[in-house]
Amino acid sequence: MFRIGCHLSSSKGFLAMAKQAEEIGANTFQFFTRNPRGGKAKDLDVKDIAAYQQYAAEHGIGQILAHAPYTINACGKDERVQEFARETMADDLRRLEEIPDCKYNFHPGSHVQQGAEVGIEKIAGVLNEIMWQEQKTTVLLETMAGKGTEVGRNFEELQEILSRVKYPEKMGVCLDTCHVFDGGYDISGHLEEVLEEFDRIIGLDKLCAIHLNDSKNVLGSHKDRHECLGAGNLTMDAIVRIINHPALKKLPFYLETPNDLEGYAREIAMLKAARKD
Repeated sequence: MFRIGCHLSSSKGFLAMAKQAEEIGANTFQFFTRNPRGGKAKDLDVKDIAAYQQYAAEHGIGQILAHAPYTINACGKDERVQEFARETMADDLRRLEEIPDCKYNFHPGSHVQQGAEVGIEKIAGVLNEIMWQEQKTTVLLETMAGKGTEVGRNFEELQEILSRVKYPEKMGVCLDTCHVFDGGYDISGHLEEVLEEFDRIIGLDKLCAIHLNDSKNVLGSHKDRHECLGAGNLTMDAIVRIINHPALKKLPFYLETPNDLEGYAREIAMLKAARKD
């Protein structure tokens, strides 16, 4: 099944997001676990979750993705910053155990001149403190563009984190097409080679989701500016190759393009028309 969706506002609850997804032709969606700039999460609405489960089952909606707020930095230099990340992510994971068929994605963080090695160690340390053996939710590291002192700018850094966690079977990767392109991986001209490199370093079995975005910037710019599909430097031809690649086509795709709902509906329809099942 072609799983395609976009980022939706969680302010009105899961049932509302599911209905909105269906209205725009989506069969999955991504949402922030709380305000993307941080803050306390709303209390879980058990009735809303139950209603969502029923609606999702009836309408074929699944494999949704929760996104951690941008403000967390699991490898922050200041202990208070790291503690905020630890507390927020632990709370998110406890809450997500109540949401069926949902994975948890987060940006690894910025080492703030401490060095990538220190950053990697700190991120793995936070994950080892907040994850537990019986948890159902898979945690995804997102590929980053390499802006500033971001950790996760290449596949090697992500693998270093994965190699240090206690529960690697509960971890995976979310590949952002804009981020890897801006990070220097030519998925536009050399998709096969990039995927071979990912498989050699991390393993394609660890790839669990795709953020499908075009890029305003050129290859290797390390700037991370998303663009609407086909309007950027990644190109629509490359995006069509990505959604149809045998190693990727069974994964869920989540749009984070600079769009309103009408724009997302257009892009979803365009992708469905280009999909070869």
